[in-house]
Amino acid sequence: MSPFVKFLDTVQLADLGPGPRPGVSPESELNESLAKTFKESQLPEGEQELVRALVLLWHDHLDAAHTLAQSVENPDGSYVHAIMHRREPDYGNAAYWFRRVGQHRAFPELARRVTEFLDSHDNAGLKQMLLPKGNWDPFAFVDACEQAASGALSKGQEQSLREIQRVEFEVLLDAGSHFLRKT
Repeated sequence: MSPFVKFLDTVQLADLGPGPRPGVSPESELNESLAKTFKESQLPEGEQELVRALVLLWHDHLDAAHTLAQSVENPDGSYVHAIMHRREPDYGNAAYWFRRVGQHRAFPELARRVTEFLDSHDNAGLKQMLLPKGNWDPFAFVDACEQAASGALSKGQEQSLREIQRVEFEVLLDAGSHFLRKT
């Protein structure tokens, strides 16, 4: 597992919206901890900015994450940028950035792990919505987050979406997902 996943260990799961929530780390503290972890991991600089953006985003520092993600002009940067807009919430802009992502190499692992999560929580409705034909659909996840924000989903479904969001962050941070290691 990636050494960066530890940065997702917060008192509460990240909100589907912008936050803030209690128990997140200040940006300066995160940057200091990340610098040490980057040095130990020898992660290339380009990937460091994406990891930093994801960690800052998890800790509700949306503006800083937005600036970083916007500076990475590839599908990985577009993916992080899309998540930032999904949380902002600016659902139309999130969909725009997911269109720029295309079929991301993290989608198969994300589909596998979300399927496993939803099967273990007996949530066929969300599974059908988010994983049509067994494939991860980032646009459906954006729509589900919008439905949760409008109150159209149950509290249990909203909590499942927050857990799925964590899975998404884990997959993107996990070197084994090929997000950080180009294939």
